[in-house]
Amino acid sequence: MAKPANRILVLEGIFGLVLLGVLARAAQIQLVEGRRWTEKARAQLLVRQPLPARRGTIFDRRGEPLAITHEYYHLGVAPNELHNVDSASRILARRLGLSVARVRRDLRSGRDWVYYRGPYTASDIEPLRGLRGVHPEPELLRFHPSEDLARAIIGRLDADGRALGGLELSLDSLLAGVAGEAVLLRDSRGRRYSSPGRRVDDPVPGHDVYLTLDAELQDIAERGLVSVIDRMEAEGGDVVFLDPATGELLAVASRTAGGTTASPSAITTTFEPGSTAKLFTAAALLAYQRVDSSVRESGENGRWRMPLVDEPSRASHWRTIVDEHKEPGFLNLAEAVQVSSNIVMAKLAQRLSPAEQFDMLRAFGFGSLTGIGFPSESRGTLRQPDQWQPRISRASIAMGYEFDVTPLQLAAAYGVIANDGVLLTPTLVLEIRSPDGETVYRHRPEPVRRAVSSGIAADLREYLRGAVGEGGTGGRGQLANYPLMGKTGTTRIIEGGRYINAHRASFAALFPADDPQLVIIVKVDRSRHQYFGGSVAAPVVRTMLNEALAARRIAIDRSRFVEPSVSLGTGSVSPTPDPADESVATVVRSWPPVASEESAEPGVEIPQVMGLTVRQAVLQLHRLGFRVSLKGTGDRIVQAAPAGGQTLTRGGKVIIWTN
Repeated sequence: MAKPANRILVLEGIFGLVLLGVLARAAQIQLVEGRRWTEKARAQLLVRQPLPARRGTIFDRRGEPLAITHEYYHLGVAPNELHNVDSASRILARRLGLSVARVRRDLRSGRDWVYYRGPYTASDIEPLRGLRGVHPEPELLRFHPSEDLARAIIGRLDADGRALGGLELSLDSLLAGVAGEAVLLRDSRGRRYSSPGRRVDDPVPGHDVYLTLDAELQDIAERGLVSVIDRMEAEGGDVVFLDPATGELLAVASRTAGGTTASPSAITTTFEPGSTAKLFTAAALLAYQRVDSSVRESGENGRWRMPLVDEPSRASHWRTIVDEHKEPGFLNLAEAVQVSSNIVMAKLAQRLSPAEQFDMLRAFGFGSLTGIGFPSESRGTLRQPDQWQPRISRASIAMGYEFDVTPLQLAAAYGVIANDGVLLTPTLVLEIRSPDGETVYRHRPEPVRRAVSSGIAADLREYLRGAVGEGGTGGRGQLANYPLMGKTGTTRIIEGGRYINAHRASFAALFPADDPQLVIIVKVDRSRHQYFGGSVAAPVVRTMLNEALAARRIAIDRSRFVEPSVSLGTGSVSPTPDPADESVATVVRSWPPVASEESAEPGVEIPQVMGLTVRQAVLQLHRLGFRVSLKGTGDRIVQAAPAGGQTLTRGGKVIIWTN
């Protein structure tokens, strides 16, 4: 039997070895693996909570919000953190609009976490912030006060807040802002605590963007397009309003059958422009001095067999060109544009080389991106001259075939004619402001090139006057008091490499004729009734311009208008009298008339907007000249101040609340 001393010595040795093992393991954990275990403990103790940044607001040119980010909250409650469940149930029920019984039942259900999705506003949540166990979770949601207005241009966000198209995508780096981060403490049961020493990186809101779009003109364009599509049972169409002096797009509308919002086809989808492109062949003929007023060609009574080879006796080498408006006599260039003669334009185009015709089209911006920077913008199609069929292509292009353009490109090209021959880069962005309100970008006109001389641009404007005048094809687009200039277009649609019995009607206009402030492009696809540009597209322009002139807030400088005849009592005064007659006075009046100080404008009755949609209410109030402040995120109006029936001077603010 071993001696007790030996047994004690063995036990001491064993305990010593155990102690050495513990010390070695402690040294390994603290000295060798200390950093890893420290990080793991910190990760379990600290919770990093992302703080989303408010996305910048998108406004129209007058500050009307088109896309706003509102902060909403979801509410999480940890029942085991509450001091008094009954008291917390009453407070939560009152603030969340729930029954006390339901909230008490939720909190006594035995669950570790009770979630109320809401969403709730900041005012709903504010009284609950100091309540122990209540954890608000913020969420930023995108809201469009004007519903679908300009949505194809603005774009949208997915459920995770990622931009999917339009300006939301192209301007995402500016609008998104920079997310922040908060650090919270977490105990062994997973409960979170806010520590006074926690680190918080505040989120940086995104920049606010002011577009060149005019919300009221955009609404007029969209409604006008829907109206003509429904009336003509067409498959779709586009409308573009552009300021030729700045390149700013004031309205861009695209619609399909039924009035639904389409993709922004005015920027992304091309078409053959037809007779609206005859002006560009005319520009080449003038620039290369191939015609003058004395050069005249026969209209062939509306039908011409154009020889395709140098031996016209070979009957198989002819191409028949037809004019819808038969012209038996001889026409010069101006008259050919006026009556939209395919035959005369095809003949005159033979005086140009393919390279000359191509260069002029490129000078007007066709076949290349406009520089607007919009996602998926199409550059159109314009083949190199060496790919043309010498005689056929020159004639086809003179008639607006064999090349494709977008409505935006066509608007920019007509802007050249209005802007004395200078091509400008079109834009949708007017101004960008930082989160603190500082303007970091302001649009200035960006000239691309001089396409034609100012003299040629003036000649082209005269041609456009004739095209909407007596005997022209665009007379149905003309206004009574403020004349415009324009050119119609009608093309057959190509499918599978062949032209089918379906048409596309278009009208390009400059308004007003004397001092163009607007370029208007209207295109209507596959009308089932009338299909000529003069009978389908031109009347839409007249209707939209009449509505724009009736609205007081549209971006049109009416002080530059000169009325053709101003009534004064029983007589009238002409703005262009005979200079030899000193007894005749010249009167120039702006429209609408500006009230003098002696005759201040009386108050205007505010309409009843209760129950209307946000868009309907805002449109009514804007048309009467009121400013509007929107409160809430619902789709129907529940309150207004001042209330309907009261009076307010134009320019005053009406506050409206939604449900």
